[in-house]
Amino acid sequence: MPATFPRARKAVIPAAGLGTRFLPATKATPKEMLPVVDKPAIQYVVEEATDSGLDDVLMVTGRNKRALEDHFDRAYELEQLLELKGDKEKLLRVRASSELGTVHYVRQGNPRGLGHAVLCAEPHVGDQPFAVLLGDDLIDARDRLLTRMLDIQQRYGGSVVALMEVDPDRAHLYGCAAVRPAGDAEQDDVLRVTDLVEKPEPGTAPSNLAVIGRYVLAPEVFDVLRRTPPGRGGEIQLTDALRELAADPSLGGPVHAVVFRGRRYDTGDRGEYLRAVVRLACEREDLGPDFRAWLADFVASDAAATNGAPVGTGEPIRTGEPVTVGQRA
Repeated sequence: MPATFPRARKAVIPAAGLGTRFLPATKATPKEMLPVVDKPAIQYVVEEATDSGLDDVLMVTGRNKRALEDHFDRAYELEQLLELKGDKEKLLRVRASSELGTVHYVRQGNPRGLGHAVLCAEPHVGDQPFAVLLGDDLIDARDRLLTRMLDIQQRYGGSVVALMEVDPDRAHLYGCAAVRPAGDAEQDDVLRVTDLVEKPEPGTAPSNLAVIGRYVLAPEVFDVLRRTPPGRGGEIQLTDALRELAADPSLGGPVHAVVFRGRRYDTGDRGEYLRAVVRLACEREDLGPDFRAWLADFVASDAAATNGAPVGTGEPIRTGEPVTVGQRA
């Protein structure tokens, strides 16, 4: 089936949250600026958008988020200093964030939930489809989830959400989808969404397919959001608006889902944030070999200490077998 719908060209990144789970680190620093190895988490998200062809990015921010604007702006004094020192490698890394694309900003003002944050983007997005990327979810650059979602939206129209399988006992922590086959045997990772429930009561989830932080939305979602009452937590939920679109495609096209089976890092949870740093550091060519060797020694020493065995000499380890770091489903 040839593409018959316009392709999304703009990305929206809600970034107004207070990051209370990371206090006191986020008392004066936006949670989006917390480093994942040596780049702030938000840069990975913007890179994903621009690598997918969305070089017009709108960030929906709030108070105390000025650091986001500074990071994606030019730093002339720093660049000049690095040029004088002849440090071309660091100069390129500093300039990279300001050359990703055109980044715009709008204040959410009154934080009333994800649905309200998306609604704040309407004047910038207009009447075209657009992508929404949540800053807490990092998708490995090798897994082209957003590009796949853009392709599906261009093929079928309407909106597209990303789903991942989760343990059924944890389904109540997510928005969950009821689905059926999309009707195309060639698209085995694509499903038709028939219902969505935001954080269902334990044991009542329609499936173990959880919504993760990537969406490609039809502009009609704005009309639905404007009349969507506050839902769970007293906030305007994007899930509730998508549920209405899924139930009545005449409002703005169908809602499809791409089932993602790749690498995702949840930087909104402290434990998962630490695991993301370890995983990505292990895979870096410049950091990985030494870091994996140290990690292997640390794990062995920690296990020995726990079991009451001698811990070791304390000498640094420079060689050893790499540690295989598990992947969260």
